[in-house]
Amino acid sequence: MARPKTDTTVAATPLRILAAAQEAFAASGYEPATLADIARTVGIRRPSLLYHFPSKEDLYGKVVAQVFGQMGQALLQAQEQPGDFEERLLALAFTFATFVQDNPACASIVVRELVAPDGPGHALLRDQAVPLFDGVVAWIESEGRGRLRPTVNVRSVALHIVSDALLRNATGPLRGDLWGAIGPEHSVAVARSILLGPEVS
Repeated sequence: MARPKTDTTVAATPLRILAAAQEAFAASGYEPATLADIARTVGIRRPSLLYHFPSKEDLYGKVVAQVFGQMGQALLQAQEQPGDFEERLLALAFTFATFVQDNPACASIVVRELVAPDGPGHALLRDQAVPLFDGVVAWIESEGRGRLRPTVNVRSVALHIVSDALLRNATGPLRGDLWGAIGPEHSVAVARSILLGPEVS
């Protein structure tokens, strides 16, 4: 007689599905990725996948929500760490750039959805990415009052840092050819030189 599945196995299956789905959606986009292929990668059948996630759109939404949940938690920790504003600002830039470097599938999904003409991506980004970005900009403007360059457009600079890190980590093999060997420290340098400037650094 077969042994019943443990709670650990049951709990791990949705996490394995989410990990496989993130890779599949990053590699080929929402439409071409199939539930059957994702299930096969996990080592289960399509009906088993649908037990945990009732539709492809639901699975995609959970993948995006997970990505931005993890990203938001990492950024919040950077904002709340000890230190003055400059230290926390630079930690924020480094944390974001490191997150997308360590999660290139996340970067690919976001970049793909920013330019996709249809699919669920725009609504998901509007509902999850935009509030996260708005919160970061508001934090920089509030905490950095009197420390930022007086004429700097915080939103524009933050968007430059975010889009550069996302695109850099979504290009796969072309990354080195286009950007060279730069990593998260580049985002820190941009934040320091544009937002703070030499007069306060």
